[in-house]
Amino acid sequence: MTDTQLPSVSREWHLTARPVGWPKPEDFALVEAEVPQPGEGQVLVRNKYVSVDPYMRGRMSAAKSYAAPYELGAAMQGGAVGEVVASRAKGIAAGDHVLHFLGWREYAVVDAKQAVKVDPEAAPLSAYLGVLGMTGLTAYAGLLRVASFKEGDSVFVSGAAGAVGSQVGQIARLKGASRVIGSAGSDEKVKLLVEEYGFDAAFNYKNGPVGEQLREAAPDGVDVYFDNVGGDHLEAAIGRLNRDGRVAVCGMISVYNNTEPAPGPKNLARLIQTRGRIQGFLVGDHYDLQPQFVQEVGAWVRSGELKYNETVVEGIENNLEAFFGVLRGDNTGKMIVKL
Repeated sequence: MTDTQLPSVSREWHLTARPVGWPKPEDFALVEAEVPQPGEGQVLVRNKYVSVDPYMRGRMSAAKSYAAPYELGAAMQGGAVGEVVASRAKGIAAGDHVLHFLGWREYAVVDAKQAVKVDPEAAPLSAYLGVLGMTGLTAYAGLLRVASFKEGDSVFVSGAAGAVGSQVGQIARLKGASRVIGSAGSDEKVKLLVEEYGFDAAFNYKNGPVGEQLREAAPDGVDVYFDNVGGDHLEAAIGRLNRDGRVAVCGMISVYNNTEPAPGPKNLARLIQTRGRIQGFLVGDHYDLQPQFVQEVGAWVRSGELKYNETVVEGIENNLEAFFGVLRGDNTGKMIVKL
């Protein structure tokens, strides 16, 4: 596509009001904007796939966090992969494909230094937003570095059918875990965890108290808990933690839409007995692992040893509904919007 073939208008999603509790459609607007032109050192990208992720809920609030809040009345941001349609940057040409963080829109002008070239021949483009992207690296770094996983560990993962959780469980299995346990929000997802992803046990947290179900699934306790949910899952995991157990806190989706502070686990004193530790982390602190991660996980993906699912929603106009779906837990694996 040449510059003369470009449409003059690009659609993009804006945040128009700070959500209170669960976000509502009226907090957002799909607007039309001029297709921007790249300046020196920039590229114009036609986004092909964009990501929606739980962490984006935090950016909709004005509260200070690890990521800057979305600006009201401006295009929102998120992971995206697309085709370069115009370039004024050395090393990136029209026709190349790049990964960047100006999603929630059809076209984006990206600084070349903020764009990472990806190979559509090596893996499907959407994979660079999930299994080989930020979510995959989150799983890899969180399990292996933050939780100090070692061969023989028993591992429990919450939100285990999601993009991060499903990869955590499989990496643990491939690295020699003694037992891998997952929780998910439907019987269908539980079946997927055991039959496709190779978890040793899994349970539907809606079917009964998490503590009781985890006790049954992990009779010998857990050495590592990878937390995507928080709340009753975190309390249950602390209750089953073995001596020197580790908890890596990746996310707490159960509390993201709360308007009042959620009560903390009532059994933190058990960490004294178990000499356990809880550590939160952000994937941005672990990008030094990227080459190792792509090499190791890429090989597992190509060999079929590591499986992944995507829930694909079509059309920029459905970007918002896809995001709501992530908060509801509708997705199996990575939620992707195809433009």
